[in-house]
Amino acid sequence: MARSSLGPGLDGIVVVAKPAGPTSHDIVALVRRLAATKRVGHGGTLDPFASGVLPVFLGHATRVVEYHLGDRKAYRATVCFGASSTTEDLEGELTPAAAGTAPSRETVEAALPELTGTISQRPPAYSAIKVGGRRAYALARAGETVLLPTREVTIHALDLVSWDPSDPDRPVAILEVACSAGTYVRSLARDLGEAVGSAAYLGALTRTASGPFRLEDAVALDELRTATAEDPAGLIAHLRPLDFGLDAFPVVVLTDEETAAIARGQFVRPSAGLPGPAEHYRLRDPEARLVAIATADGGRLAPDKVFVAPIPPAAVPVA
Repeated sequence: MARSSLGPGLDGIVVVAKPAGPTSHDIVALVRRLAATKRVGHGGTLDPFASGVLPVFLGHATRVVEYHLGDRKAYRATVCFGASSTTEDLEGELTPAAAGTAPSRETVEAALPELTGTISQRPPAYSAIKVGGRRAYALARAGETVLLPTREVTIHALDLVSWDPSDPDRPVAILEVACSAGTYVRSLARDLGEAVGSAAYLGALTRTASGPFRLEDAVALDELRTATAEDPAGLIAHLRPLDFGLDAFPVVVLTDEETAAIARGQFVRPSAGLPGPAEHYRLRDPEARLVAIATADGGRLAPDKVFVAPIPPAAVPVA
């Protein structure tokens, strides 16, 4: 048999409703302090000015972050026309577009299909992409010209949900965006401005979904502070299971003997068989507890991530 390798049960995922202002690192530091644990990470950076879904992984769950890095994202983006920005968002230096180039709602709606599907996107100069070992934003802040190579991203959906023409020279659009990981919504706003013969920048951004994690299920920071005011264990009520959202990984139920073998890092040929070909499998013990994530090697299972530790020999009862 095997036992959990952690104590207080703070293994799981808390979906934080990040406010605008703090960095993603700030949120991780806060959760680390509230949970009184060192093993904390996040699943996808949000810029400081952005708000919304930030999955934070605690304990054993930090080992499954990699499975979420490619998750599809969804955003509500406020696009301001009539000016460009050095950072492509409201925090940069603005340059007004030429007079008379502000687009109409109809022009913007007609341009959206051109930016939908798999497109080539040039990331913003003010980004964390490394150029010659240095971050692009550091080079840009130092006054160097940064022109990053384009990359392919996928815009699954791009819809105009609101239009504010109250300032005819600077209309504002609110877009719903569903996109692949690695998409810069700032650059999408920039490209939309260029596509309609004007200029545009990102005025606000809210991430409404990151893979299986939704904004309507996210927890506000004040709620987390209240829950942990007396005891870090108060966070447990807000934790999702560490394999939450990994439904594409079929479940294999192991026997006690197979569980013990997996806990020792050994390959097993499960008596229950494999449910079918898959990239990864979730292995559970007879009590349905998650034991490991594994890959198939022939008819055997090779553990990749093991979440239990073997019982020490001294703890094994002698017959």
